[in-house]
Amino acid sequence: MGERGDIVKAINRALSDRGEEWALVSYVLHGEQGSSPIVGWVIGKGLTDELGERIGLIVDGVDGRVHHVAVGEAAAGEEAKIGAIVEIAPSAAHPRPAERKIVAMARDTGEYHPSTYRVMAEAAGLRVPGGNYEFYIQSHVSRLEAFRRVGIVERIDGDHWRIPGDFEKRATDYDAQRRGRMTIRLLSNLDLESQIGVDGATWLDRELMSAHRVIVQGGFGAEVRLAMERRKDILVMKGHAWRTLEGGLRAPKDLIARLEWEEIAHEGRAQEGQTRLPIHVASEGERVTCVFTGTTQLNSGKYAFIENAHEFTLVPWRSIMDERLGRQISGIVRESGISWDFERKRTVGIGM
Repeated sequence: MGERGDIVKAINRALSDRGEEWALVSYVLHGEQGSSPIVGWVIGKGLTDELGERIGLIVDGVDGRVHHVAVGEAAAGEEAKIGAIVEIAPSAAHPRPAERKIVAMARDTGEYHPSTYRVMAEAAGLRVPGGNYEFYIQSHVSRLEAFRRVGIVERIDGDHWRIPGDFEKRATDYDAQRRGRMTIRLLSNLDLESQIGVDGATWLDRELMSAHRVIVQGGFGAEVRLAMERRKDILVMKGHAWRTLEGGLRAPKDLIARLEWEEIAHEGRAQEGQTRLPIHVASEGERVTCVFTGTTQLNSGKYAFIENAHEFTLVPWRSIMDERLGRQISGIVRESGISWDFERKRTVGIGM
């Protein structure tokens, strides 16, 4: 109760600093868990424990409510500055490799036999951590014991487990429920007012082009609606969109890409004078091999500098790149982005 009282006081202070006062029924206190995404702008933040391991974020949401979320990863919370627009959502859970192996073994009979699978794994020369098959199989059994305690699987005996047909889904749901932690995704480091007139692809632009936009009247949602209308006027004035006879807005399907390219080109020209290198725009199918030398924050998002002795390129930054700062990276330009070779599993990003 004392912690709840402190959180309510913190929310009241954040609202008071903006000259606002909301009813308590509009406050939503999530702790470190949540069931649905929260989108809004950060109006307050502070440490929630003496060790400094959790940061409490106060978010004015597009749903017309004020949310308080405790973020377990302090570093992630630090990126969410006051005024930044964020999405806070439950951590995504995915089936673990152990569950996939168990399902594969039990597919025909609905049963899993640890001893049988160990023999098959050794005969097939399956690569396991440290080459320790005993430990590998025991890790499966430990998972099954956890699932047995919550009624997902049934143990017939020590070497005989009954696996339900929906085991993989139930195991994933179980992990998601246990995890329950919230993760932060920075949507824009610019507040609404700053986004209205800037170059580049802003969060407002992405929301305007989204087919799944849900913004309510009230609180931050009402402010977003007003900002969107003003942003529309700017887009029309700059020739990126046009008004219909009915007063609606029409824009090309690749509006976001055009706005990004425009800002990147402008930034590239500015950096050419500092780097003394020309900016290079890679074409589809081309292999890019450069050194990752740093990052820059644009209105369109965070971008990475990659360069060689003759030229440099700007590509959207991804957190996995930080491990390779100052090192050579390589990838192939695809129609919708760059497939980096350093990833365990290739995924597509947006690049140039």
